[in-house]
Order: sequence, then structure tokens, then C-alpha cells
Amino acid sequence: MFIIMKLWKYILGALTFIGGLLVVNSSKKTKEIKKKVETNKKEIKQVKAKAKKVEAKKAETKKAIQNQDKKVAKTKSKVKKTTTAKKTTSDFKKKYKSKK
Repeated sequence: MFIIMKLWKYILGALTFIGGLLVVNSSKKTKEIKKKVETNKKEIKQVKAKAKKVEAKKAETKKAIQNQDKKVAKTKSKVKKTTTAKKTTSDFKKKYKSKK
């Protein structure tokens, strides 16, 4: 009985030693994970800053495109349509060119 108790204590000690090693190993991994999380947060901040810059540029280009569209519309409204002139010239050609 006494030998069984001593053997049980040794087995229990070995198990606690292995458990302690696992705890130390997991704490090292958590430290590494925390470092990775911190670097990811820094990268996220950088990406968000770049995204803000891109959004600002996008707004500027959108305004520029709208201004350009307005200019094009104004110039188109000032220019006369040539469809009637083309029709009269084609009618003229049909009427007088064929009678040579």
C-alpha cells in the first residue's frame, strides 16, 4: 500500500510537470499572437489612412468629371445640328448630279 502511494505521487508529479510545460508553451504562443495582433492593428490603421486618401481623390475626380460633363453639355447646346444641312445637300445631289 505504501509503495502504491509513493508511485501515485510520482505519477501525479510527472503529470503536473507536463501540465506546467504546456502552460509555459501556451503563454509563449499567446505572447506571439498578441504581437501579431498589434502589428495587424498598425497595418489596419495604415490601410484606413490610405483608404481615406483614395476616397478624397475619388471625390475630386468625380467633381472634375461632373464639371467636364457640364462643359460638354454647354458646348453641345451651342453647336447647331447638321442633320438638316446634310439632308438638303443629299437632296441637292440627288436632284442635280443624276442629270448630267
